[in-house]
Amino acid sequence: MTQWICSTCAVEYPDTEAPPAVCAICTDERQFVPRTGQAWTSLEEMTDSGFRLEVHPVEPDLYGIRSAPPIGLGQQSLLLCTEEGNLLWDPTGFVDEASAQLVRDLGGASIIVASHPHMYGAQVAWSRALGDVPVMVAEADRAWVQRPDPSIIHFSGDLEVLPGVTISTVGGHFPGSLVARWTRGASGRGVVLAGDTIFPGPDGNWVTFMRSFANTIPLSAAVVDRVAKAVNRVPFDRLYGNFGGVIPAGASEVVRRSADRYMGWVSGDFDHLT
Repeated sequence: MTQWICSTCAVEYPDTEAPPAVCAICTDERQFVPRTGQAWTSLEEMTDSGFRLEVHPVEPDLYGIRSAPPIGLGQQSLLLCTEEGNLLWDPTGFVDEASAQLVRDLGGASIIVASHPHMYGAQVAWSRALGDVPVMVAEADRAWVQRPDPSIIHFSGDLEVLPGVTISTVGGHFPGSLVARWTRGASGRGVVLAGDTIFPGPDGNWVTFMRSFANTIPLSAAVVDRVAKAVNRVPFDRLYGNFGGVIPAGASEVVRRSADRYMGWVSGDFDHLT
């Protein structure tokens, strides 16, 4: 049996003799199947090909993890470390024993959470490699899990997964899109791990919101307003995206200002400029 990994999105599928015909996540309008067609790899194939993980500090008690070479969408996973345990956020689509040991050397992980289905990666394989730790999945996105497993726990709303670390369902990109709130981050001013539910712009002064980044499908003004209000229920100062982008300071205000700009454009307030 082979544990299949979609080459395009790097989401894991069950152990079977042959790969699935298609990746359900990539055939959705938010993703894509390459013109060359559906392709598959496996953890074994990637290990044999020399894939590895690289870890770097992001801020005190927060580490970025990337696969080299990149797999799938190439997200940056984040390991949030606390005295009470660690959160592995947006797990990569590759893990082997050496990769798991890198995380163990930083204290391991008590819980694994992906911000949304595009970031599920090899979440079950990661769970097993780190001692069968729980994998939290938003109830609203239950149907998008491609590899069911007893380690997966579904939840709704807000859930404090570690002291001072809460995952919150805010919707938008997917109905169950999540953010993680870390009250002790940014020297106690508060950090949000946003995946691409809220996507940091390149200058660190703006964010954006989309139903599909790959296919450039916008969200409505009402949904963007709802997401911004949901994220801003709790004050925070810094925001990290899932590809290395960051709003280093004043992130709560940046989210609100960006939401207002977005809402104005999709509502036609600025049509006279076009």
